Amino acid sequence: MGVAVSGWPLARAVASSGQLGVVSGTALEAVCARRLQQGDPGGHVRRALASFPAPAVAERVLATYYVEGGIPAGSMFRGVPMWTLRPSRDLQELAVVANFVEVFLAKDGHGGPVGINFLRKIELPTPFACYGAMLAGVDYVLMGAGNPAEMPGLLRALAEHRPVAFAVKVQGATSADGPSVVRCSPRALLGTGLAPLRCPRFVAIVASVDLAAALAADPELRPDGYVVEGPSAGGHNAPPRGPRRTNPDGEPVYDDRDAVDLAAIAALGLPFWLAGSYGNPEGLQRALAAGATGVQVGTAFAFSAESGLANELKAQVLAELAAGSLRVTSDWRVSPTGFPFKVAHLDGTLSDEAVHDRRPKVCDLGFLRSPYRTPTGAVDYRCPAEPTRVYITRKGGREQNAAGRRCLCNALLAAAALPQQRRNGYREPALVTAGDDFSAVRHLAGEHPDSGYTAREVVDHILSPG
Repeated sequence: MGVAVSGWPLARAVASSGQLGVVSGTALEAVCARRLQQGDPGGHVRRALASFPAPAVAERVLATYYVEGGIPAGSMFRGVPMWTLRPSRDLQELAVVANFVEVFLAKDGHGGPVGINFLRKIELPTPFACYGAMLAGVDYVLMGAGNPAEMPGLLRALAEHRPVAFAVKVQGATSADGPSVVRCSPRALLGTGLAPLRCPRFVAIVASVDLAAALAADPELRPDGYVVEGPSAGGHNAPPRGPRRTNPDGEPVYDDRDAVDLAAIAALGLPFWLAGSYGNPEGLQRALAAGATGVQVGTAFAFSAESGLANELKAQVLAELAAGSLRVTSDWRVSPTGFPFKVAHLDGTLSDEAVHDRRPKVCDLGFLRSPYRTPTGAVDYRCPAEPTRVYITRKGGREQNAAGRRCLCNALLAAAALPQQRRNGYREPALVTAGDDFSAVRHLAGEHPDSGYTAREVVDHILSPG
């Protein structure tokens, strides 16, 4: 669900209902920093930081980003450092703290299970983000958008506060360059004398039997379960197998080669959940009949009262849904990752070509930047959505890779009511992602046309008889 849509209030509500509530782990450094600069409404971030096991680290984050009463309306948020293979100490601490805060608040006041979801494509923050979530007692870690083979070993090492080296893909690197890694030393960050942490269960998000079977075959890599995600799910989707094909609207075309053999998944002997148009009573029953443990639900929760999606965007989507005019498409071009990305077409957002064309290109968050080898052998970082002259002329990126790319970093923060306001008065526009299946949203919005619906009502609806 992008950035901070599945935030701690939503995950807490779902977990309080007895289900697994999952927070998005994407860009939490920027989310936490901006909440503090808004004055920390409700005092929730500061309440979580009061329980952080290294008070000096928490105090440094507060001193850097907290603004009493919030920055004035129309002011620009202070930026956070960008990730590199050798991140600054300040950024390491912020990542650990931000992930701790999100999980701590999601777990506060109930005994239900809480997970955190990461993207393998966003590699550099991963060990620090996992460690922060584990310090808060996260119960599950989920990862998709790539091969998560290293994750079980990473989590075991972090549970013992051991230093880790997380492999990072560097474009243009060869075997002669040696492995590229980002290093995280928990004891260097927080000190010694820490008791071992409970290792969370790891769930791999997969779109093929091949990857699921390869992970299950090795005891060192084996996850505790899978989410099997189909192309109708929101956010990033796995690309279709075979040659690249598109329909007349430019959407990727999936066929039988992309259908996951659920009997083969079940035969691996691990729990699995199904995602992509299963977030309704009938979908749950179909999943259980296929041997699944349950379903992963995104779209229905994204428009609930507790989700972090900006209220005006929720209202816009629900109004278009009621009018029968809502359109969600899968676009090859939008995401800098090159993965197909589901987009809800809404006036005033980056889905509108006119809004996209007016946006001054800037790369000031960098979560989707990719490391690459320069002709001199050094490592630099680039993103197809950054200014074209920088990406192509200075950094050697391909022109075709830049065509149509959106800055998801800024757009998804804007969708979560955390837009950057530029000094020239320009306000970053949002982009909304959603899955194809709005049946639960339509049903619940119809039952609660005035007040909106809650996460608990989503759970009750999906668990109701078909």
